[in-house]
Amino acid sequence: MAQAPDAAAVELTILMPCLNEAKTLETCIRKAQGFLERSGVRGEVIVGDNGSTDGSQEIARRCGARLVEVPIRGYGAALYFASLAARGKYVIMGDSDDSYDFTNLLPFLEQLRAGCDVVIGNRFRGGVEAGAMPWTSHLGNPLMSAIGRLFFHCPVGDFWCGLRGYSREAFYKLDLRATGMEYALEMVIKATLKGLKVVEVPTTLSPAGRGRAPHLRPVRDGWRGLRLMLLLSPRWLFLYPGLLLLVCGLAGCLWLYPGPRLVGNVVFDFHSLLYAALAVLLGFQMLSFAACARVFAAREGLLPGKIRGHDPNSLEFGIVSPDFPKRVTLEFGLVLGGVLAAAGLALSAGAVWVWSAAAFGPLDPSKTLRLAIPSVLLLALGVQLTITSFLLELLSFESRRPGLTPKPE
Repeated sequence: MAQAPDAAAVELTILMPCLNEAKTLETCIRKAQGFLERSGVRGEVIVGDNGSTDGSQEIARRCGARLVEVPIRGYGAALYFASLAARGKYVIMGDSDDSYDFTNLLPFLEQLRAGCDVVIGNRFRGGVEAGAMPWTSHLGNPLMSAIGRLFFHCPVGDFWCGLRGYSREAFYKLDLRATGMEYALEMVIKATLKGLKVVEVPTTLSPAGRGRAPHLRPVRDGWRGLRLMLLLSPRWLFLYPGLLLLVCGLAGCLWLYPGPRLVGNVVFDFHSLLYAALAVLLGFQMLSFAACARVFAAREGLLPGKIRGHDPNSLEFGIVSPDFPKRVTLEFGLVLGGVLAAAGLALSAGAVWVWSAAAFGPLDPSKTLRLAIPSVLLLALGVQLTITSFLLELLSFESRRPGLTPKPE
């Protein structure tokens, strides 16, 4: 991770991402500079240019803003690299299309001065002018924000608001990775997961003055945002669906194992047992993916090392009791996998014995498949658990290595 530059004399950096905003960029810079002058805040204005071809760079220089030319395309990339160059103790970012009010940044700065790490604007509380937001965003933004609060318990009602502030210290803690529009979501989610103080303040949204189509693509960027939320939440992507499949599948197997079941005029037989076994297998695979994804995400810094005080290499994920084993070791997985595989082999031997009793001739599928299906399921679960145990050990090996290095005397 890059190191923050020295910023002893600058309190606030006002940061604007820019891609062909020549029509509105000067207005935004002048408003930001006017705020700094009126409020007596020692600050700077930075324009993170993303490869403009309309002369935006010259406008930024002429207006006295500091220009940071970002070679990587994307909203998130422009904000990230411009933030690396910021000299202020605090940073307030806002789009350079004149849709946000750079003359009224004091509520953001006051919260930052009070010790908040990230301050998000809420346009729905402050006011959205007519024509400032497309109907797709009016529907999608509250929905995405609701999903974010459900998945991560973020105290934010407007995840996509582009006017927000953060301390430079918080920025380096977040280690943001996204290069596109989902950068805004990643900031809120990671700030919450890492235990930073996140607050909202009302802000307004005006129609953009760019006179062209916005860079935002609601459907594409909405999907990318949802995808990011799922990637940062292995519990909702894998764990909860996997548990549901596993429980329902096991219940179905136990219900159908003794024999056919009649519900009204419908007969559930070995065909249904086969699908119940498939649900168990898929559910177990999703739980395995959840464990691997959680360890990998924690190791790569996509998620914090601990959630709710639990070790990321355990299978707790903050939802099972604290007395669950703190670490599922390779040996434990191998033993349990071996037991499951041995049980499958035993049932398979029983099925072969039944077949031999019939002189290896035709059998009644309704009876023999009640031995064969559980046999195959147990064998598959045993092999799957063995493979997952090795993979978990491989993923967690590197993350544990620094802790095993002896400290110098």
